[in-house]
Amino acid sequence: MLRHIVMWTVNDPADAETFATELRSCKDLVPGMREFDVGVRTDGLDANQDIVLVSTFDDAAALQAYVVHPHHQKVVATLKPMGKSRAVLDFSPA
Repeated sequence: MLRHIVMWTVNDPADAETFATELRSCKDLVPGMREFDVGVRTDGLDANQDIVLVSTFDDAAALQAYVVHPHHQKVVATLKPMGKSRAVLDFSPA
């Protein structure tokens, strides 16, 4: 099992919900995707990122299938100009 976590800071905080909605369209794209949760920064709570994706895949092959999936690539192209920074962590949970 692999956990894939990505966090973004957006150029304009007003775009955060639009960004998250577009990202949510990637849920259930490939076999082996087990979890796909998108969160948006909550006003009043401590955060230094605006959007987070926490997803779980059966294995590296399922994650790679997601990465190269045409719909995912389209979403990446749409979101890239909206993002100011991006951080990624892939790991195998204990």
